[in-house]
Amino acid sequence: MSQLRSGDSALMQELGDFPDDDLEVELVEKECRTVRHSVPEEGVELDSHVRDCVQSYTQPWLMVSRRCQGDSWSAYSERASLHKTLQKQTFESDVQPEKLETPVSTIYTTVKSPSLAVLSDDSSRTLTSSDFDLRSGLTPDPRVEGLLHFSNHDDLDRFNQEARQGNRHPELFALYPPADDDDAVEIRPIPDCPKEHMGDRIIIRCQAIKFEIDIEPLFATLALYDLREKKKISENFYCDLNSDQFKGFLKPHTPQTDHSTLSRAAIFSITYPSPDIYLVIKIEKVLQQGEISDCAEPYMVMKETDSAKNKEKLEKLRNQSEMFCQRLGRYRMPFAWATVNIMNVISTATLDRDTTDSDSLNGKSSSLEKRGQLPRRNSERFGTMEDQCNMSAFKPATITISTFCKQEGDRLSDEDLFKFLADIKKFSSLQRRIKTIPGTIRLDVTPVHDNPVACLSTELIPVKPLAEKNVRPVKEVLEFPSSEVYVPHSTYRNLLYVYPQRLNFVNRLTSGGRNITIKIQFMSGEDPSCVMPVIFGKSNGPEFVQEVYTPVTYHNKSPDFYEEVKMALPARLTERHHLLFTFYHISCQQKQNQTGASEALIGYSWLPILSTDRLQTGQYCLPIALDRLPVNYSLHSPERITPQVPPVKWMESHKGVFNLEIQAVSSVHTQDNHLERFFTLCHALEGGVTFPLRVREEKIPENKLEHELKLSIISLSSSRLEPLVLYLHLVLDKLFTLIMQPMVIAGQTANLAQIAFESVVSIVNSLHNSQELARDQQGRNGLLATYLYWVFRLPDSNELLNTGPGGVVPPTEGRYSTMGRASATTVGTMLLQSRIRSSSNPDIPAPHSAEDTEVKNILSAKQFHEELALQIVVSTGVCRENAYKYAWFFFELLVKSMAQHVSQLEKQDVPRRSRFSDRFKDDVTTIVSVVTAEIGTILVKQQKELEQAEKVNISLAFFLYDLLSLMDRGFVFILVKNYCNQMSAKTVSMPTLISMRLEFLRILCSHEHYLNLSLYFSSPASAPVSPCPSISSQSSSSCSFQEQRILGLFELSQEFKQQHYLAGLLLTELSAALDMESEGGKVQRKAINATYSLLCAHDLDQRCTRPDVRAKVATLYLPLVGIIIDSINYLDFTVSEARGGKSKTGGSDEDPDNIPPINQSIAMAIAGNPFNTLARNALASMASVSAKAVATLSAETSRNLLLCFLWVMKNAERSLIQRWTVDMPSAQLNRLLELLTICVSCFEYRGKRSSDKVSTQALQKSQQAKMQLEDSLLRGIGARGEMMRRAGGSDRAGQRVNLRWRKDLTQWRQTNDKHDKTKAELDQEALISGNLATESNLIVLDLLETIVQAVPLADCKDSVVGGVLRVLLHCLTCNQSTTFLSHCFSTLRALVVKFGDLLFEEEAEQCADLCQKVLQHCSSPVDGNRSQACATLYLIMRYSFSSANNFSRVKMQVTMSLASLVGKSEDFHEEYLRRSLRTILAYAEEDTEMQNTPLPSQVDELLRNLNSILSDTVKMREFQEDPEMLMDLMYRIAKGYQTSPDLRLTWLQNMAEKHKNRKCFTESAMCLVHAAALVAEYLSMLEDHKYLPVGSVTFQNISPNVLEESAVSDDILSPDEDGVCSGQYFTTSGLVGLLKQAAELFSNGGLYETVNEVYKIIMPVLEAHRDFRELVSTHEKLQRAFDNIIQKGHKRMFGTYFRVGFYGAKFGDLDEQEFVYKEPGITHLPEISHRLENFYSQCFGDALEMIKDSKGIDRSKLDANKAYIQITYVEPFFDDYEMKDRLTNFEKNFNLRRFMYTTPFTKAGRPRGELNEQYKRKTILTTMHTFPYIKTRINVIQKEEFDLTPIEVAIEDMQKKTRELAVATHREQPDAKMLQMLLQGSVGATVNQGPLEVAQVFLNEIPADPKLFRHHNKLRLCFKEFIMRCGEAVEKNKHLITLDQKEYQQELKKNYNRLRENLRPMLERKIPELYKPIKPRLENRDSVKRLSFRRALEENS
Repeated sequence: MSQLRSGDSALMQELGDFPDDDLEVELVEKECRTVRHSVPEEGVELDSHVRDCVQSYTQPWLMVSRRCQGDSWSAYSERASLHKTLQKQTFESDVQPEKLETPVSTIYTTVKSPSLAVLSDDSSRTLTSSDFDLRSGLTPDPRVEGLLHFSNHDDLDRFNQEARQGNRHPELFALYPPADDDDAVEIRPIPDCPKEHMGDRIIIRCQAIKFEIDIEPLFATLALYDLREKKKISENFYCDLNSDQFKGFLKPHTPQTDHSTLSRAAIFSITYPSPDIYLVIKIEKVLQQGEISDCAEPYMVMKETDSAKNKEKLEKLRNQSEMFCQRLGRYRMPFAWATVNIMNVISTATLDRDTTDSDSLNGKSSSLEKRGQLPRRNSERFGTMEDQCNMSAFKPATITISTFCKQEGDRLSDEDLFKFLADIKKFSSLQRRIKTIPGTIRLDVTPVHDNPVACLSTELIPVKPLAEKNVRPVKEVLEFPSSEVYVPHSTYRNLLYVYPQRLNFVNRLTSGGRNITIKIQFMSGEDPSCVMPVIFGKSNGPEFVQEVYTPVTYHNKSPDFYEEVKMALPARLTERHHLLFTFYHISCQQKQNQTGASEALIGYSWLPILSTDRLQTGQYCLPIALDRLPVNYSLHSPERITPQVPPVKWMESHKGVFNLEIQAVSSVHTQDNHLERFFTLCHALEGGVTFPLRVREEKIPENKLEHELKLSIISLSSSRLEPLVLYLHLVLDKLFTLIMQPMVIAGQTANLAQIAFESVVSIVNSLHNSQELARDQQGRNGLLATYLYWVFRLPDSNELLNTGPGGVVPPTEGRYSTMGRASATTVGTMLLQSRIRSSSNPDIPAPHSAEDTEVKNILSAKQFHEELALQIVVSTGVCRENAYKYAWFFFELLVKSMAQHVSQLEKQDVPRRSRFSDRFKDDVTTIVSVVTAEIGTILVKQQKELEQAEKVNISLAFFLYDLLSLMDRGFVFILVKNYCNQMSAKTVSMPTLISMRLEFLRILCSHEHYLNLSLYFSSPASAPVSPCPSISSQSSSSCSFQEQRILGLFELSQEFKQQHYLAGLLLTELSAALDMESEGGKVQRKAINATYSLLCAHDLDQRCTRPDVRAKVATLYLPLVGIIIDSINYLDFTVSEARGGKSKTGGSDEDPDNIPPINQSIAMAIAGNPFNTLARNALASMASVSAKAVATLSAETSRNLLLCFLWVMKNAERSLIQRWTVDMPSAQLNRLLELLTICVSCFEYRGKRSSDKVSTQALQKSQQAKMQLEDSLLRGIGARGEMMRRAGGSDRAGQRVNLRWRKDLTQWRQTNDKHDKTKAELDQEALISGNLATESNLIVLDLLETIVQAVPLADCKDSVVGGVLRVLLHCLTCNQSTTFLSHCFSTLRALVVKFGDLLFEEEAEQCADLCQKVLQHCSSPVDGNRSQACATLYLIMRYSFSSANNFSRVKMQVTMSLASLVGKSEDFHEEYLRRSLRTILAYAEEDTEMQNTPLPSQVDELLRNLNSILSDTVKMREFQEDPEMLMDLMYRIAKGYQTSPDLRLTWLQNMAEKHKNRKCFTESAMCLVHAAALVAEYLSMLEDHKYLPVGSVTFQNISPNVLEESAVSDDILSPDEDGVCSGQYFTTSGLVGLLKQAAELFSNGGLYETVNEVYKIIMPVLEAHRDFRELVSTHEKLQRAFDNIIQKGHKRMFGTYFRVGFYGAKFGDLDEQEFVYKEPGITHLPEISHRLENFYSQCFGDALEMIKDSKGIDRSKLDANKAYIQITYVEPFFDDYEMKDRLTNFEKNFNLRRFMYTTPFTKAGRPRGELNEQYKRKTILTTMHTFPYIKTRINVIQKEEFDLTPIEVAIEDMQKKTRELAVATHREQPDAKMLQMLLQGSVGATVNQGPLEVAQVFLNEIPADPKLFRHHNKLRLCFKEFIMRCGEAVEKNKHLITLDQKEYQQELKKNYNRLRENLRPMLERKIPELYKPIKPRLENRDSVKRLSFRRALEENS
């Protein structure tokens, strides 16, 4: 056994050794809403059941927690303020460069910063002149200090490293959003603390109740009714707003006024909101003489007015009412009622809410939480309500009701009320028949969030917070929910409600009983003094009263009542308690002779409260006894009373005449037979009862007790769900007590454990299966989870121990020491013996005498957890099945009981290993193994139960997780090992298995001591067999690095798995998951997220802040690095999308998968260069390098994995990594570098203005899912959450940690809609992601430095340095912060200093890239970036000059880089670049060492050169809006570089890029063809290969224009000169690359024929290189091209051409220039006209004029101050001989140089005239180059014109018509419509200027002028052909027409015949002269013109 190394033991202490007192079992006082617990009245001996209930409601919670649990997670909550501590990173992409005057201040240390304000005057000028002198106009930027100081490389490295390590963010994960919660299985939500159920609560305040007149006191009663359920859903709330005067009227009847009765506001609770909830207000007044209508009349007819008469009347009424009040003040009468639909009010108030109100979830979640336990079926029933209104977030509203309904004496019952309400709902107004009384009620309704001050509970106990002074109290009104509520009782409540309903005195003849009232009293005996003051009083009176009178209905013999009498039931009820009803007749008018009471007794009735020990509730119909009450009446119910002497007189012969209903709201009376029986029998066991025991109607003797008890236990689960849930805690407590304790009944030991256990299982099953009850996301039933967490405690072992009457058990010492004072050694023996006495094994004989002390000891030593485990193991059948199905419950039960057991043992210092008996360990092993097997069975056999298996798996994991803190850890590890072995069954699909094992491990690893468990195990010998016994009992060591090869540390070796057991398991799963193909990468995601969340926990763990601890932890994950490097092929690159939204696939339509693999080194080379047009496929091709095709991971998962890699790299020991990279084989190193490249792309900063999320969690979870998540999580904080520090509820403790779940409160708002985030949130997000980008890139940079510094030790240094440079270049390509760039440039400079020659010689291409990147940063608007870049560029020049004299090459590269930068970059700031050039010049001038060398002058020359390129750029800037002009300028620049092939190539590529952006694919392709020709020229000079093209000549098939590229003359530039043609394109592969791109673009442009020509040049090269793979793809592309030609045939649209002429001095160079413009396929004249007009009118404003016609322009007539543009549509023009070659549509649209347009005119000057005077002019233009060219407009260099006479115009027209007819007739698939249209125009009768008219004008007579003979004849022949074609067409049409066109066809035929007849004479007349031989007379004509005429005519024939 190796010893701990010295440092490790200290570290181990640091990580928190396993503390002995890890466990806390604490009692937490219940938080009580009210000032005191609601408990029964003092001084009463309570019944044992009530005592249990009260104890259960008031005893403290028992909570088991672990000290360190959740340490690592508390850090999550602190992220909320994270952004305050971060430093703002400056990113160039966020800097707006316009404000040049105020340079951006940067966080800069290495730069001297004299203020740049000096520059401000210059910088506002635009610097355009090309001969601009750098020296005179600009001040250089501040220089970087110490650029050339370090003579020693090590010092330089050290300096750079210190700079890099300063100001770093220690926690990488804090900068990244938490992983997806879907996978966070390790979070066990803490269940809700049990509390009293409340629905949604609203306060209703009575502000006013007014009638038109105010003459007497009125009393209001408010209650809620649910019309849909036809149920009253709240108790009554009484209030009155009477003035003091009126209260005075009632003085004699109010003994005192208690404070609680002054309330005018009530809190109503609504559990099930429904649209039909009505608030009903009933108004009563003091009883007076007369019907209700009579009493209401004054209210309906009178008003309060000032007239004396009126005043008198009112005064009279007031006096009258005072009289009644004094006499009848204790009686009331119904008066009026009003109602309002409270839900309408609330939903309207919700809809009216301001949208700006914060909809914060604080408001909403309260209602959600409560809804958690509610029946699901109700949620459907009330679903509609939920949509409209939010009960807890409506705006306070005021309700005003302006009409009252008069009460009808015969319609007072609730049924009547519901009928009225239904009518109101149906007709939405009151019915006519209801009499109304004018008046108003004003109520305020507001939602309740926190309890208001001075609130009273329904039992009138003050609720916290208390009021300071005497404030009017607010009363809570008890809700009677409309449907069951499944929330266990948690407070003592014992209320009785009595509802008298109806009296039926119909048959009574005596006239007395008409104004009837009932006095109701609660009696404890028959003596009148036994009346109890338990009735709640009403408003403005005493709090409790002894009696209540029901309101009187005047002169009604069988009145209805609506009274509700609320009573507080005494806790101890006897058979003497009863309700007494006394019936009176009230005489309203005082008779003269009568002075006494106004009551006349009618009779009595009563109701005993208990019937056979059970509370009486429900409907009753009682008889009424007249005159007197019988003796001992209270013992019997009035229906069953025994006959007496003297006999009792009954009304209506003992019939039931009085209907009433009784309801109880009680948390002690179960009101369920099964439960009541169970509780009664259990209490019988506790002794103190006499046998036979009476339960309801039956009597149970002692010997039957056991049997009956068993029956009652079995029938428990068949009791109704609601009472079972209400008394759940009590039932379970009792059952667990029964499991624990053997019962001695009648001297026999009864074994109830098994039955009790089965009952528990069946209750658990029925709660889980109930649709009504909620479950959390791990499938745990909420009620049970709550019970286990808060309520469960070990059953007291002395509770049921002895049942003998004499057996008094001495109280045990302390709450927990059930073991007495036994010493540790006896504990062991007791544990063993307790096995023998197990109650589950009754066969073992045991002594029966309870006195036997030995038995006592053994019994007391029996442990609940052992008994429970045994029961689980021995269970069978359904019970067993369910026990395993809901294993979570029994696991948590075991854990909590074990924890309490351990906490008892800890007080006695029992060592950890002997806490639990071996038998118990065996049982646990069995249970774990069986559960695992169950999971396996489900997976194999019942696929659909998969979810069930997952849940069981998770609960098993939590069980072992908990056991790690309780049992010997070695033992637990053996269990884990068994699990893993069992779970590797071959039959199950791999992904499912891995996913199961992952969730299991994820939970185990979330243990707070995971690090200790993983880091310090090191016993290779024992590990495989058992993962090592508990660490607390052994010393161990962490592996020493010296002994192993470093490389081994980075692999998942056998040894690693043995030493770090849990970590090894997790990494093994990760590795397996990554190697596996799974559907949609689910498993991979799970595995990665598990690793991710674990590292995240370490990163944010308070115990791991010290760097050495972190290094230690990182060492634990080194194999992860190996795994990630191997999985590089699966990572997703989409994260690194190129900015500007272009995908990396270079705009091709192909799928990136089709891109052929490029070998890695090329791929990497390309990846470094963003401007290189080939590079777009680079990353994709990297992915395709691997031979293994595996589903790649999603972007987010990839990022999570990479973040893990970066974390390990950040925290691992540097020396270790360095040695690792030295030993690494080069292939592996290349992959590492590739991985770093990917990291850089993945965490690239996306910028404030981008729409990308900080995290890639783009899809926002649906609101509903979020709600569910919050619902389950907000309440619990998660198993790892900060333990509830002595909190009584989750509220306080929850505040901090909840943030982790309330993502909307932390900075990671899970949304991707930009617009719903505030600016502050976006800034915060940008701040954090900026820091993430900076930190991750710095980690990469650190690693690169580590690799480079290891180079001298390695052998293959050149490739390493090249590789590192590649990654650095890639870093520069991405969007980086100033902080990172300064370090990156330092590293680059160090590379140049250390490996300069190597770089300049070997890595020429990379150097070119380097120059380009550095130049790019030289033009940065951020000063810091610029000064760093300048320093770097100067250093490159200096070193290239001094080493191996490579300066000319660098010069070339810099020039080319600038050219390409200027050409491509949109957002390019030349002012900054100029300033940088000036700074470099300053470096050269200040560099003393170099002053005597040619360097300064060479630098000077180079900078001048660059400056002139810049000036061209400025010009380009001006034409940014005019694409044609811009292209001309670029064309000119490119032409200027004719002698410098590299630069010309660059500019051609720039032009290609520009064209491509404008979608001019053909031109873009042409640019590349020219570039390729240029390359070919130079290649043919260098190497003479048969397969290479012979310079540009080879390309002329593609376009004759290419010949421009032929090398000017060999003496100008020989390609051998250093630095010339050294770019990557001047190679065979470069040539092929350019051509392939060109082919791609031609294909996009639709010129498929050219694609073939391009490939003809590529093919020989590929064949020569035997590159068959490429040949395959080439032929595929050719096939595609030819397919396209066949399919698209005639449908392809080629360009449209326009002649554009510019006239006017304003145009400068353009004046009098004419161009042909090529526009896209279908462009109409107005489009181009509009475009040019728009652009030039911006330049010239109103001075611009567009010329609409195509006539020649006369300069003299133009206004000199205006600019004119003339645009004409032109068509390609071909000579006849050309037409022989141009057969296809494509050929007629390719290589075009000549265009024609026609202008009609007449001699008179008008454009159009009669047929015989219509002339036409044709103009033919010739351009400088052929279209398509490398630009879209070409100058016109030649113009020819000729005119046609009217007859020639006619000939041309007729030929055209004839041609059209012929084509239409002879088409393969004739188009009937087209044909008919042409025929209509040819033979239609009505055609004006039609063929007939033409014939009549020109052929009617033979012309006089012989010159016209030939034309006349030609026209005649044209007509002949025309008429023939018409005939054919008519015939053809005959076959095409449908039946309904018959007539039309005949009409056509008739017209045709008529036309033929009309033409016949003219066509048959020949000119005789033409048919005799004539002498040629051509000499005297203008032969040239005539010839061209002839040609034009023939062409048209």
